[in-house]
Amino acid sequence: MTALKRKLAIVTGGGSGIGFAIAEKLIQQGMKVIILGRNAERLEEAQQQLGNACHAIAADITQLAAIPTLVNRIVEQHGPIDILVNNAGINHKKDFTEVTDEAFQQVLLTNVTAVFTMSREVVKSMLPQGAGCIVNISSMAAQYGIPKVIAYSASKTAIEGMTRAMAVELSPKGIRVNAIAPGFIYSDMTAKALDSDPERKARVLGRTPMGAMGQATDIGDAVVFLSSDAARFITGVVLPVDGGNSIGF
Repeated sequence: MTALKRKLAIVTGGGSGIGFAIAEKLIQQGMKVIILGRNAERLEEAQQQLGNACHAIAADITQLAAIPTLVNRIVEQHGPIDILVNNAGINHKKDFTEVTDEAFQQVLLTNVTAVFTMSREVVKSMLPQGAGCIVNISSMAAQYGIPKVIAYSASKTAIEGMTRAMAVELSPKGIRVNAIAPGFIYSDMTAKALDSDPERKARVLGRTPMGAMGQATDIGDAVVFLSSDAARFITGVVLPVDGGNSIGF
């Protein structure tokens, strides 16, 4: 993984959770990482924890018109972008018939359209160097049906299709594109939700062959691998990091 040293990565939604873990793992490999997010206070706290190799920029990627200027600013201040991790995303949990058009579109805007626009602008900066790596964060919600998250499921399924289409078009130009589909990843929020619903917790762990939830660092490790030369011949894949949940019974 030493080839990652001194490279530059952008991690959207990098101020907390999986995004923070991804940024931390990339920094541990000697990279400089730009974390993006809407919460400036949270970003500042993350930057302080991650150290001088981390630079935080408060930005709302749903403001599509501002993305070209944002990417140009990063390139001007920090140099060529080597890796983009499209991690930022939102969910909307409601019964199917209660999901409004506005809520559905907001999830698609954040989880799909903003990913497209961010990737397009970053790719423009990668093409002159003939190299680059994009890692999209999908979900097990794209692997099989989950009730009450119709917009999220649609958005993550779109991400997987985009990943394959981007890989076919961009890989001949030296830019690899892959995705990671996390399973149940431990957090205070998931622990609280599952601990309050023993039946659901048993179902989650029962269909996961490894019998446990993953850690955010597991996703960070997968991003490091897909970003490194160890994955130089891997493009267009969706890698489940789920303890076998997607193939469990």
